Amino acid sequence: MRSVISLVGKSESGKTTLMEKLIVELKRRGTKVAIVKHSHHADDLDTSKKDTWRFTQAGSELSAINSLDHLAIYRRMDHFFDPQEISSFILWDYDIILTEGFKGSPYPKIEVHRAGQGKELLTDTNLLLAVVTDEPMEVSVPQYSHDDVAGIADLIEKRINAQDKGNDIDVVVNGARIPVNQSLQDLLTRTLLAMIPANQGNGVKSLHVSLRRKS
Repeated sequence: MRSVISLVGKSESGKTTLMEKLIVELKRRGTKVAIVKHSHHADDLDTSKKDTWRFTQAGSELSAINSLDHLAIYRRMDHFFDPQEISSFILWDYDIILTEGFKGSPYPKIEVHRAGQGKELLTDTNLLLAVVTDEPMEVSVPQYSHDDVAGIADLIEKRINAQDKGNDIDVVVNGARIPVNQSLQDLLTRTLLAMIPANQGNGVKSLHVSLRRKS
């Protein structure tokens, strides 16, 4: 299971700006980042009357638009996806999911704060990893300035490395993640790698196997 860290904070605290800077810094270090933004607005991306919106309204389970430099996928849902559910859906190779928002989620959080927004934080102390602030706060976790992007990136990479236990196998059945113990992960890894031609096996960093059964 991949690491998830949520950046939370009150409106105008600087979450999006900090997220942009962290993406640049982590990419510079070779860390692959997936971003999930929480929105309460319907049609926040796939706006009304766009082609993908029209296809979805017509009944498509999923709509995708592919251009020269990007791929966008739209899927209508009847509930908010949890970041780990999203990771099961996209199946791309990345080291960590950073979310903007999801303040009510059970994932560890970095709270972004500005002076004048009050001393009360949004995050439960048990989930708080750090505070990014422009004034001293009475908290027991590390505090960083908004400009200390390198220090915050160090914290994120430390979190990634702490959870890096070698093979990472996800088993998702009908959209639900199934826990896999370490011994079974090792067995599945050996079995799957044995299926790959020898000249390709050493270069495998990620492998996706999908099974769809007709009822």
